[in-house]
Amino acid sequence: QVQLVESGGGVVQAGGSLRLSCAVSGSSVSINVVGWHRQAPGEQRESVASITRGGSTNYADSVKGRFTISRDAAKNKNTVYLQMNSLLPDDTAVYYCNARLLNSATYWGPGTQVTVSS
Repeated sequence: QVQLVESGGGVVQAGGSLRLSCAVSGSSVSINVVGWHRQAPGEQRESVASITRGGSTNYADSVKGRFTISRDAAKNKNTVYLQMNSLLPDDTAVYYCNARLLNSATYWGPGTQVTVSS
């Protein structure tokens, strides 16, 4: 079992920045990939960025050069971050953190709202 809790969402003006955090607890040693996804009203959920247990990262084309995914795997602190710069109104969405385990089981956090005003 893995538990994920997102934080750091809010309202920001276009061009601004936010840093989202995903606190990971539970059987974190079995995690293969942690990713950030987002879902705007009326849209399908889409992948934004991901980081593997080996540290490899991947980004959606729409956020490359603006968003950075990273992790803090220090003892007793397992957190994945999404630094979002140069935000656009199109980045407005609920952002979700998810973890995929080595056995392919997938867990999701409840999400955090990001609103970018023009």
